[in-house]
Amino acid sequence: MKARMQSSSSSSSSAAAAASAAAAALMVKQEFFEKWIKGLQIYSSFNKEMTVMERKRAIKLSADVAIAATRSATTRWSRAVVADVSTSAAGAARTAAEQILGRKLAERRALAATCSRRIVRRSRQRRGKAAGRGVVRSSAAIAKKLVRNRTRVLKRLVPGGMKLDEISLIKETLDYIASLQVQVDVMRHLAAAAERLDHQQISI
Repeated sequence: MKARMQSSSSSSSSAAAAASAAAAALMVKQEFFEKWIKGLQIYSSFNKEMTVMERKRAIKLSADVAIAATRSATTRWSRAVVADVSTSAAGAARTAAEQILGRKLAERRALAATCSRRIVRRSRQRRGKAAGRGVVRSSAAIAKKLVRNRTRVLKRLVPGGMKLDEISLIKETLDYIASLQVQVDVMRHLAAAAERLDHQQISI
């Protein structure tokens, strides 16, 4: 009897946690959607006859800044996205980004001076040229090299990842993936809604 009660209590706690996580995810999606649409509206007000490429850039920049804004500068990757926009965006793009974030972006010259990236060059191991003196690598050494290579690739994929240690990189990557999933989910729902609307108009 006692075991059943404990099992029931555990199930209730799990269900409550799942419901709370789902509600939090829904709020993030709603916040992203509102900020994303706001950025697109600002872009459209500047240029009502955008080309296909201009529209693609507007969609991407607004989506990137909007998803970074949902993290409120609490993560390295979100700050890196905003810093990149600060150094590259101008005109409508800069105005849209500032409206999405709700604040002015840092001046490009000042930001470029303070956020310059350091290029770290790592020396590669040289193979012995003499016959019969080949380097025999252990499985542990091969595994370490694979980890280093994959870590290097991951750092290039995650905004701001080049300055992170391995533990911080894993945390940032998980958060970045979750944020990208929010982008994908919202865009997928929006595309599906637009497709249904098109079908309804055709049928009418």
